[in-house]
Amino acid sequence: MTTPDISVIIGAYNAMPYLTKTLTSVVEQSVGRDRLEVIAVDDGSTDGTGEELDRFAAAYPGLFRVFHQENSGGPAAPRNKGLDHARGRFVFILDADDWLGEEALERMLTMADENKTDVVLGKMVGVNGRGAPASMFVRNQPRTDVLTSRVYWTLNPMKLFRRSLLEEHGLRFPLEYNTGEDQFFTGAAYLHADGISVVADYDCVYWVARTDGGNVTATTRGADRRIRVLERMIDMVEQHVPAGPGRDALLDRHLSVDLFHALIHLARETDGDLQRRNFAELRALLERSYPDSLRRRVSPLTRLRCELILRGLLDEAIELEAVDRRNRARRVQPDILVDRDRAYLRLPYFRDPARGIPDEIYDITGGIPDAHRLDSVELDGSRLTMSGHAYLRRVAQDETVTELVLRERGGKGEHRFPTIPVAVPGLGEDQDGGRFDYTAAGFTADVDLAAADGGARLADGLWDVFLALRVQGVTREIRFGHRRLPEISGKPSTYLVPAGDEVIAATLYYTHPYGNLTVDIGENKHRAGDRLRAGDVRWSERDPSVLEITAEWTLATPPPAGTLGVRLTEKGGAAVTVPASVGEGRTFSVAVPVDRLTPGTWDVSLRLAVAGSAADWSRQVPPQPGLKGTRWRRRCLPRYALPTRNSGLALRVGRVAVAKAVARRARRLLP
Repeated sequence: MTTPDISVIIGAYNAMPYLTKTLTSVVEQSVGRDRLEVIAVDDGSTDGTGEELDRFAAAYPGLFRVFHQENSGGPAAPRNKGLDHARGRFVFILDADDWLGEEALERMLTMADENKTDVVLGKMVGVNGRGAPASMFVRNQPRTDVLTSRVYWTLNPMKLFRRSLLEEHGLRFPLEYNTGEDQFFTGAAYLHADGISVVADYDCVYWVARTDGGNVTATTRGADRRIRVLERMIDMVEQHVPAGPGRDALLDRHLSVDLFHALIHLARETDGDLQRRNFAELRALLERSYPDSLRRRVSPLTRLRCELILRGLLDEAIELEAVDRRNRARRVQPDILVDRDRAYLRLPYFRDPARGIPDEIYDITGGIPDAHRLDSVELDGSRLTMSGHAYLRRVAQDETVTELVLRERGGKGEHRFPTIPVAVPGLGEDQDGGRFDYTAAGFTADVDLAAADGGARLADGLWDVFLALRVQGVTREIRFGHRRLPEISGKPSTYLVPAGDEVIAATLYYTHPYGNLTVDIGENKHRAGDRLRAGDVRWSERDPSVLEITAEWTLATPPPAGTLGVRLTEKGGAAVTVPASVGEGRTFSVAVPVDRLTPGTWDVSLRLAVAGSAADWSRQVPPQPGLKGTRWRRRCLPRYALPTRNSGLALRVGRVAVAKAVARRARRLLP
């Protein structure tokens, strides 16, 4: 029996009518049904779910295996049964009320096979108002891990897992939990995986909020079970990840998400004794697993939650959740207070003398939310100009100063330039309830690259672009460019920049994968010569000794007149330059008189050279497989030019050896 590539495992309990779309999305996968098997487990449904599974199994014989069992009380048992019967190289666990994009499994399988990774995340999309995780799906990640990406912030199991990974480590869903069991399974798989991939450029999983409120997470109540999950996940992280920034990053996820949910249910608890006992358990957990390094890392809201728990302030913790719930319902964020050079989130009990909670708990100086956009950028001669806006949100914009910062990558140096404020009517009026005036946050900047370094030109290097904002004494630097108007092309733009007696190449480009603006001075990553591209290359029909080359330039602005041509370089060092004729648009052409070349092998390159300067760029014409040799006569003697097999176009030029040619012909004529 052929081993399928993927086993799709579906545990189903009372999943109608959602189940039909789920199953249809599986059988219509572009990867092909011959590479799949579907293992569906009916967990004691009473609404026709079992019958629908049997109907699909009959319609697609050989694809489905359906199991019926008594209700187990949670998703763990049916998923485990599917895992026990899976035969595929990979397994994908799909909830019975969610569905897949048509190419989802094919794209995830390709990502796993090409990068030899054990787990693949496919981009998730919320349906019916369900929020889907997003921070880990900003871009494709061929190979990553939990410590260098955001993948750990989604612990649901709807991912592609290499089955050998699961079997090697005996990974199954714990049966003693009816909520949070997916965290143990997925978290352990992440921690044991040899590489994790992310497919972010395609909507893979559609995560459905059921209109009947039947999602397991929506129907499972109580703080007690959530605290058990939180404790076990913290234990697992501490067991597998050494103390340090990596461990703190993973624990941050559990305190920010799982502790938050536990407190929501704790606030709803009507049994006072159980409520106090649960609160004491949270306190004991933080006392052993909340180091100062983690305290500094988490958000002010999470930090305040933890502080109230550690101080035993149950009533205050419940009130904090009530305030947070009201803010979320109204989509309102707490105000920010700027005091000297620090910024604080105005959360409950801030500077309340009765509680005495230190200001540092509320400190948000390094994490004030910002808004910014690049609206234009160009080089005109040596002048770099740009416009846009930038501001810190929920902070009154009094005494705001904005500087443009060019910082050489690697920390070798930086230069700061003032900007000119520009009013932008209506800017930010749809943010933060319209309570703040951001209309003065626009700016323009003008930097002369030929004099940017104290009157000297900007040195060769990669110069990353930042904006430095100083608002009411608080300074914030923003890496600039990844948020920009749609009409700003993300492609590199190379310019020729006059700088005194020099002409230098400068390229404006956007980094990968983050898309921030950088200025490349001196061709560190972008060669000006690469902006010359050869087109048609052929021998002239009028004169067989003339090589006709058409080409184009792709610089951001036209090259100066008289700078384009073709350069032929002989292996011994001789060189000949032939000027170009400029055509329409970006094209130019060159007629190369090969008969003027001395015998030898000549490399053929497109050339851009500025007279009176050292600026001289070239790009060898690529090989021309269809170009044959040619012959002509000079002073009555036959000569030839023959393209050689080389990494670029080269011509071997020489005299035809007449005597040898006659002798060869004579030999062919002899009987």
